[in-house]
Order: sequence, then C-alpha cells, then structure tokens
Amino acid sequence: MTVSKLKRICLLPRMSGVGGMVSFHVKFSAGLHTRDIAVSNDLADVPYDAVLLIGGTRQLIGLWRARRKGIPVIQRLDGFNWLHRKLRTGPRHFLRAEWGNWVLSTIRARLANRIVYQSQFVCNWWERTYGATNVPYHVVLNGVDLARYTPNGPERPPEDRYRILLVEGTLGGGYEMGLKHAIGLAEKLSGGMDRPVELMVVGRVADSLRQAANQRARIPVRWEGRVPAERIPGIDRSAHVLFSADLHPACPNSVIEALACGLPVVAFDTGALPELVSADAGLLVDYGGDPWKLEAPDIDGLARAAQEILEDQSRFRAAARKRAEQAFGLQRMIDGYLAVIEEAL
Repeated sequence: MTVSKLKRICLLPRMSGVGGMVSFHVKFSAGLHTRDIAVSNDLADVPYDAVLLIGGTRQLIGLWRARRKGIPVIQRLDGFNWLHRKLRTGPRHFLRAEWGNWVLSTIRARLANRIVYQSQFVCNWWERTYGATNVPYHVVLNGVDLARYTPNGPERPPEDRYRILLVEGTLGGGYEMGLKHAIGLAEKLSGGMDRPVELMVVGRVADSLRQAANQRARIPVRWEGRVPAERIPGIDRSAHVLFSADLHPACPNSVIEALACGLPVVAFDTGALPELVSADAGLLVDYGGDPWKLEAPDIDGLARAAQEILEDQSRFRAAARKRAEQAFGLQRMIDGYLAVIEEAL
C-alpha cells in the first residue's frame, strides 16, 4: 500500500445514465478514508487537491473552473453507449444515450488532465472512435474486497442441478439479448448433462420481458431481481458458473466479484473479458460472428465451454479465486488511482 500525500479529493458521482458505477464510488470512498484522505462529493465543497470524475457530469462549468484554478481533473472511463445505434430502443433512450456520449467525450477531450480507462479494451475503443487525447492516460482494472468476496461461506451450489448465474444491473435498453443468450446456453446444456439445468437471473428485468422469457424458456428460470450488494457473495457461491452476457464489457464488476468468490466464468471473448478471465478462471469462446453488428452468436460453442467447467468444478473454482488474488484486489485498484492523481499534481 502506498502512502499518499493527498489530503482531500473531490469524488464526483456519475451522472445518471452516463458511465461509472455506484459501487466504485462507495468502495473508493471507503478506501480513501482508511488512508486518511478526506472525500468531497461536490465541486463547490472546497478545498480539495484533485477531482476524480466517475464517467460524466452535468457540472461542466464547475470542472472548467477547477482546471482554471490548477486543480487536476481525472476522468474514469468505461465504454460509451452504442446499442441504441443498432437497435430500436425508442427516441427518448436514443437522445439520452447520445447526450451521455457527448458529455463523456467533451470532458475527455477538453477538461480532463488525466484519463483512467477501466481496461485496455476501453482505451482502444475510445481511441478508435474518438481519437487519441493530448493528456496522459492509464489503465487501472477494477478491484474488489477479497476478504468480503471469498469462496469461504455457508452457501454451496445445489447438488441436484446445475445453476447458471447471470448478474446484470439492468437487462434493458438493448441488453435484453444477454438474457436471450443465457436462456439459449442453459437450454443447450440441459440436453447433455447428468442433472437438470436452471438459470438464475440477478438484476432489474421488466415484467414484460420476464413474462415473455418464462413462456419461451424450456428450462427453469429463477428471478432474483435487484439485490443488495451484501447478498452477491452468497449468490456467487451458490452457482456453478457465471455467464457474462454483455457483448463488449468494459471491466464488469460481476465477473471480478464472481472470480473472487471462486465462481468460474463462461462468456464470449469480447470486450475486456480476455484481460480478466485467464489461467482456468473460466473459458472464453469465439463469438462466431460480428458482435458489433449483433450477429447471431455461437451458443453451441458456449455450451461446450460451460460443460467443461461444470465437469471439472474443483479446478476452475480454485483457478478463479487465484486469478482474483493476483489481479483484482481492492487496495491494488486504489493504489493505481492514487498514483495517477499524484502524478497529475
């Protein structure tokens, strides 16, 4: 753990619908307090040594004033909105998504002193679409409290069936296809395993989507809805494999949390997942088409990979935890951000 010279940081929460994660704000704030670094959440609450912006904000004038005063502005970026350009998600969602992209890209190009990308994939994606910036950038992978997210706990996967877990904040706005792929995976597996297969879905799902899935699915689907963060470790421990459904994930907390709990991951090799899932922590398979065009994926290949994980749980579960211990500790993440902030001072 590094010793920081910082006294106070303005940690700006994300603008609704524009990048960032609430969980990062909570984890990072708590980590700063353990290092005697005070936290402000308002640009008007001065003084502070630096601004760490989670994604985007409507306070563009406030950021500009901070820069004029010589206060470093560090922007944390994940991906940007793109599905609304491929699917019909409605005019309101389209305009909100485009506004969010404009805010993120404007801060990145004009107001930030440093950029922290959540993965190399995110960095490449931004530079390919919006061009390189004139300010230094860094890649810092997300982290998790390894003492809280752990394989040690009373929960265990059921012995009479295989449980496939899907964890997403919201399955909507074009991300419904992730649920479709999860159901397809579970249905493919159910025909070739020695036990029944069920799908557990954690996250916000519209009633209409849930009802349609129940009518279509040929396997049991267990709907948990949105759950408090305290329940996630137990839920992870109660499953056999996590399916990461996002086609181009920036650095999904659901994957890191699962690995820390010893839950292996199966997914397509898109987004940042090749940076996260390695060394038998799970299996990634070729998408089988062009995911940027939303072409049909190779569910058969996905099912074969999931079956391999299900048939050798001890190997994959041990490797998942080991991978988390090597790369995704919370203190390691906090050290990375503090190093960037101090470099900018």
